[in-house]
Amino acid sequence: MVPRSHWLFGDQLGPHFVDPRRGGPDAKAPLVMIEARSVLRRRRFHRAKAHLVLSAMRHRAAELGDRVTYVRAETYAEGLEQVLGQRPSSRPGARGRDAGPARERDEGGRLTVCHPTSRRALDFVGGLEGVEILPAKGFLVSHDDFARWAGRGSGHSLRLEGFYHWVRERHELLMDGDEPVGGRWNLDHDNRDSPPRGEETLDVRRPWQPREDGIDEEVRHDLDRWERDGDVSFVGRDGPRRFPATRREALSALRHFIKHRLPDFGRYEDAMLAADPVMSHSLLSAPLNLGLLDPAECVERAERAFRAGDAPLNSVEGFVRQIAGWREYVWHLYWHFGEDYRDRNALRHTAPLPDWFLDLDADAVTANCLSTVLAQVRDTGWTHHIPRLMVLGSRALQDGWDPAAVTDWFHRCFVDGYDWVMLPNVVGMSQYADGGLMTTKPYTSGGAYINRMSDLCGPCAYRPTDRTGDRACPYTAGYWAFLHRHRDRLAANHRTARAVKGLDRLKDLPQLLDDTSRRGDTPP
Repeated sequence: MVPRSHWLFGDQLGPHFVDPRRGGPDAKAPLVMIEARSVLRRRRFHRAKAHLVLSAMRHRAAELGDRVTYVRAETYAEGLEQVLGQRPSSRPGARGRDAGPARERDEGGRLTVCHPTSRRALDFVGGLEGVEILPAKGFLVSHDDFARWAGRGSGHSLRLEGFYHWVRERHELLMDGDEPVGGRWNLDHDNRDSPPRGEETLDVRRPWQPREDGIDEEVRHDLDRWERDGDVSFVGRDGPRRFPATRREALSALRHFIKHRLPDFGRYEDAMLAADPVMSHSLLSAPLNLGLLDPAECVERAERAFRAGDAPLNSVEGFVRQIAGWREYVWHLYWHFGEDYRDRNALRHTAPLPDWFLDLDADAVTANCLSTVLAQVRDTGWTHHIPRLMVLGSRALQDGWDPAAVTDWFHRCFVDGYDWVMLPNVVGMSQYADGGLMTTKPYTSGGAYINRMSDLCGPCAYRPTDRTGDRACPYTAGYWAFLHRHRDRLAANHRTARAVKGLDRLKDLPQLLDDTSRRGDTPP
């Protein structure tokens, strides 16, 4: 019997997606990859992101050789038609907008595919006749296991910390018997140091850097041509590729991080330096989300470094929490909360994103922190989690931008951004648009936090302590204006009630609100 063909999406590029020992397709199954131009037309993606995804797909096709049929088509449907010899037909009762993760396998048919990572893709493949959807790969926890965890008892909380403990126990990560190594589950308080004073960069080995090849040259030529022809439009710059596009490159980046950068990761995990945007971060989110790395191998190598005495516990635990905790948590909440989560807007923020932000126009911005971070996104399509949350996300939250538009912006502008990544991260964590389903309070601050955790305020035209006047910090003024706007809601939250009471001590509050209103959506 001839094995059925297996379809690989562009974020299913690692060997675990085709390993029959791990629930993948038959070892001799022909493989299909489809490069659909419509995906690039759908959104104005960052140019570096488009380059990375196409480079990774084409590199994978080159590795697979004759086993793969690589199709370039306008849409996925047209690509499947080329492969199957006929246009794919929809099955009765196709999956709809509110469908959760696929749980039933359509045995038989002509094509298999691993569970896609977006609802849109799942709706498409789930609506095709003759397609068997295999379980999701690239994560530590299955959909069924998460559902069992989430459904445990009426008093059970969906908060991250409980989930993280459960994953650690289940996968025996950083455990000594039934207890966490070192006696504490979470060493976050050890990982909040300000950056070293007087230093422009951390004294650590620079991140791993790939070497571009002929495939990258071909991708860049195609993107130039498509953009020149008006076929697609991008935002941001496409400099030399910074992230792995192959399994071999991804493993090299992982080894480099574990050996040279992990030991210093924890202490300055939340810090920011203008001249060192990467700090000691791993830069592994992009290859993980392309499927080039499996999360298990990342956390297991980190734990081995700790057990061997090559990396301290606070660094290793912080890295493990990012991958086995937060990444897994976000993936499962994306499916658990349902499609309607996308439309959540508890704070009723409706302001459109201003053009300077949409265009990544860092030069239009006076505030040094925002200008610096926006330039990092413009130039690389990446910045680490604190600039994302406390500079970019905080600006959007304070100014009342539409959370759906903010989610779309993060999806388009970050090389590691996918629907499943950004929907919970932005709607829940960054914009508090779900009203507290995911987090216990909105994450925003005045300039004092940025000043403490970075070197960005020193050369700035604004002063983090000033609320009004020509040198008023837009984050400090914006913080108090945000608290005032949502005073009733936040006064009832025990984590923000004290800050709200501080409004009563501000004699300059009327002037602050007037100044904030007059600024509008102009670049701060």
